[in-house]
Amino acid sequence: MLKRKIEKDIMHWISNSEKALLVYGVRQAGKTFIIRKCLEAAGCDYIEFNLIQQPEIVNILDTATGIDDLILKLSLYSNKKIVPGKTFFFFDEIQRYKEIVTKIKFLVEDRRFRYIMSGSLLGIEIVNLKSAPVGYLQTLNMYPLDFEEFLQIFNVNQPLLNTLSNAYVSKTPVDEIIHSKIMDMFNIYLIIGGMPAAVEKYRTTGSIDDVMDEHRAIIEQYKLDFTQYEAENRKLGITRIFELIPAQLNEKNKRFIVADINKNLRYDRIADSFIWLWKAGVALGVFNTTEPTVPLLLNEKSSLFKMFLSDVGLLTTIYGKACKLKIVNKEKDINKGAVYENFVAQELHAHGYPLYYYSSKKYGELDFVIENEGQVLPIEVKSGKDYDRHSALDNVLSIEEYGIKEAYVLTNDNVKIKDKRTYLPIYMVMFLQNNPIGFIDISVDRFAL
Repeated sequence: MLKRKIEKDIMHWISNSEKALLVYGVRQAGKTFIIRKCLEAAGCDYIEFNLIQQPEIVNILDTATGIDDLILKLSLYSNKKIVPGKTFFFFDEIQRYKEIVTKIKFLVEDRRFRYIMSGSLLGIEIVNLKSAPVGYLQTLNMYPLDFEEFLQIFNVNQPLLNTLSNAYVSKTPVDEIIHSKIMDMFNIYLIIGGMPAAVEKYRTTGSIDDVMDEHRAIIEQYKLDFTQYEAENRKLGITRIFELIPAQLNEKNKRFIVADINKNLRYDRIADSFIWLWKAGVALGVFNTTEPTVPLLLNEKSSLFKMFLSDVGLLTTIYGKACKLKIVNKEKDINKGAVYENFVAQELHAHGYPLYYYSSKKYGELDFVIENEGQVLPIEVKSGKDYDRHSALDNVLSIEEYGIKEAYVLTNDNVKIKDKRTYLPIYMVMFLQNNPIGFIDISVDRFAL
C-alpha cells in the first residue's frame, strides 16, 4: 500500500487541530485515497461527499439557510447518523463549489463537527473571493510521490535511507554497491514517475505498457481540464503550451520561447495561460534571476522562464517507449538532460523551494539556483561523463561580491568535493529540504490569478 509523507501531517491535524483542513494539489496525486486512509487509520467516523459525482451536494451547500439546515440536509442525503463531536465531513472535488472555502469559517465556529476538503485546480477556481477564512483553515499541498517515497514503496528500508542521508550530510562517498542499486532505482523512477496510479500499476504488474497507459489517461484528463475550467479564448493556448513543453526542454537552454506558439505573440498577451498551468500544478515554472544573491525574488525576471512537467514519468511517456528503454538500459546515445532537470525541478518543488535559474551573457547559465539555509545554492545537473566541465558555475563562484560558499553538481557518479564544488549523485537531491512541510493559515488570495 502506498505510504506518503503527507500522512503524518494529516494525522497531526486529526489529533490536534479544530480548524478545517484543505488538501490541494495536482490532479491524480492521490489526495482522496490518502485522506480516506488517514481518517480510517485514526478510527474517525466520517461522511464523504464528492461534489462532482454528487452535484446535489452543491445545491445543498448553496441553498442552506443556516448551519442547522445544512447539517440536517447532509444527514438526510447521506442516510448516516451524524454525531456531534465525532463526525468528520469530507468534501472532495471542491473546485466545483469554491464558495465552500468562505463558508467553512462559520462551520468551524459552530464547533460540533470537523471538516476536511480536497480538490484539484484550486489555484484556478478559488478566485475573486472577498471573505478569507483566516484562522479557520489549514492547508497542505500534495504532490506526486517524490523519489524517497518511491524508494520506500519498493522496499528500500529506512536504515538504508539513513545511510544515504548520512553520506549526504557528511559529504562522504556511498558504498558502490548501494550507489549502483539506488541509481538503478533512479532510472526506474524516471520512467515511472510519481503519479500513484502509475506507481501502483508498476508495483502490481511490472508492465511499462500499463504504466504508459496510466500516464496517457492522466494527460488526456489534463487536456480535458484545459477546456473545462478556463475561458473559451484560452483553451487552445493552454493546450498548445502544454504540448510544447517536452520539445522546448530538448533545446539547448531549455527556456520556453513564446514565439514558438505564434511568431507574433508576446508573453504579456498570453501570461494568464502560463499562470493557469502553474497554478493548476500541471507544469512547473523555473524563473530567471538576474543576480544569484539573496533574496532571489528581488531579481526575478518573470517573463523569462523554463517549464517542466509536474511528473517526470509523464515526460518520458510523451518522449516515447524507446526513450524509456534507453534510460533503463543506460544507453549513451540519448540526451537525458531534459529528463534529469525535470526530475530535479520536481524534487525541489515538492520540498518547498521556489524555482530559479541564472543566466548571464557574460558568465553563462546555471541550471538552478535556490535559497537554502539563508544562502544561495547553485545547482548544476549533469547527465554525462564530463560533469566536471561547468564554466558558468566556475565563473559565478569566482565573483567575490556574490559570496557563494558552496555549489552542487548533480551527476551519475559518487560523492566528491573539489573546492566550493560538491559533486553528488543526482538522487541525493531528495535530501534537500526547505522549511519542513507543515500547516499554515492562509488567505484564499494565495490562489488568485
